[in-house]
Amino acid sequence: MTHYKKNLLLRIDWLTLLLYLILVGIGITAVYSSEYSSLNQEFWDFSRSHTKQLTWLGISLFVGLLILLTDSKFFYSVSYLVYVLGIILLLLTFVLGGSVKGSNSFIQIGGFSFQPGEIVKVSTTLALARFIATPELDYSLWKNRIISMIIAFLPCIIIILQNETGLALVYFSFILVMFREGLPSGILIFGIASIALMISTLLVEAIPLLIIITAIAILVSFLNRKALRNNKIFFVIVGIAWFVAVMFSQVIVPFVFKNVFHEYQVERIYTMFGQDVPSEYLKPGSTPSQDAEYNVRQAKIAIGSGGLSGKGFMNGTHTKYSFVPEQHTDFVFCGIGEQFGFIGSSILVLFFVMLLLRIIHLAERQRSTFSRVYAYSVASILFFHFAINLSMTMGLAPVIGITLPMLSYGGTSLLSFSIFLFILVRLDADREVLIR
Repeated sequence: MTHYKKNLLLRIDWLTLLLYLILVGIGITAVYSSEYSSLNQEFWDFSRSHTKQLTWLGISLFVGLLILLTDSKFFYSVSYLVYVLGIILLLLTFVLGGSVKGSNSFIQIGGFSFQPGEIVKVSTTLALARFIATPELDYSLWKNRIISMIIAFLPCIIIILQNETGLALVYFSFILVMFREGLPSGILIFGIASIALMISTLLVEAIPLLIIITAIAILVSFLNRKALRNNKIFFVIVGIAWFVAVMFSQVIVPFVFKNVFHEYQVERIYTMFGQDVPSEYLKPGSTPSQDAEYNVRQAKIAIGSGGLSGKGFMNGTHTKYSFVPEQHTDFVFCGIGEQFGFIGSSILVLFFVMLLLRIIHLAERQRSTFSRVYAYSVASILFFHFAINLSMTMGLAPVIGITLPMLSYGGTSLLSFSIFLFILVRLDADREVLIR
């Protein structure tokens, strides 16, 4: 082994890789328990999801080893190229893609299928990091901010056209990265306010909503000294508030619910808030599902039945008898909650939080802007997946089909998150190097 390789081993952040392996190990165990039916069941049955996941782990570790042996500057140099190839791969799904549960985001070759949108998250992260790290780039200019948004959201638009709304929403996590690099806080506030307003349009009728918005606008005006001294500013604030409210309630929300979301996704959003789905959002002749929140209700029962310490490994009745649909993919957390209870679930959350905090620590110690932006992108995407998956599992967010990183079954998902982390570890190993 050369002196360089010895030094590389010392520079690698082994704690990040250890946390990664712990989470993957918990995930494979959870997937196995979700399929377990009897003691006579063969563990090394390659038709089972847990064995396939082990195979993908082997592939991921091999790819990870290749990444660790690659010069860190390589990722900077090929970032735009892999981004273009990723966009081409996404477009190929319209030609070679197969339909999986209503989504056309998979490419199937023989018995093998993979989801390009998962891998393209990596190429988008690299391209965004390289653009923001461009020498002499002034990110305070709106031209550069808009270009960065195009880089981040172009794959998102293509994925929406593939009927994979859940995966497309993940790309909005890049907003957090741009905010860290200097995007005005007003953009973030506007985004949060837009989500709140969209939810309000589902819960409140148009006229009461306008009255509430007007009251808020008046309150904002009174808090603004200029508005108190100038009636024109007051009327401008109220006018803008009315315009935004009308646009959301009458134009934006109806358009999104009719043309972007699937009917079952609209049902899940409305049932989460205890509302009936308006007939205009249903196809002609279609009736609302009698039990659109079945998945969430069963997930809550499974998690709640685990109590403080759980029923024990392999003893989860809801898990064993498949009461929770998709319990080895989107709802994998249910099996952990049922078998290991609040204590086990808390330990899992603790491992995730430790990993996120470790990534943020790695991000802040980078000398290179490219490495810092990449690290924050990884943290943002992991946080988005983690927060949304747990929220939808517990009924705090609509079910939109977002996996739990490193735990949910899915070869492409595991491979993409593995590539994410191994590239981060490789860049961090050269954190004193100015990567260009």
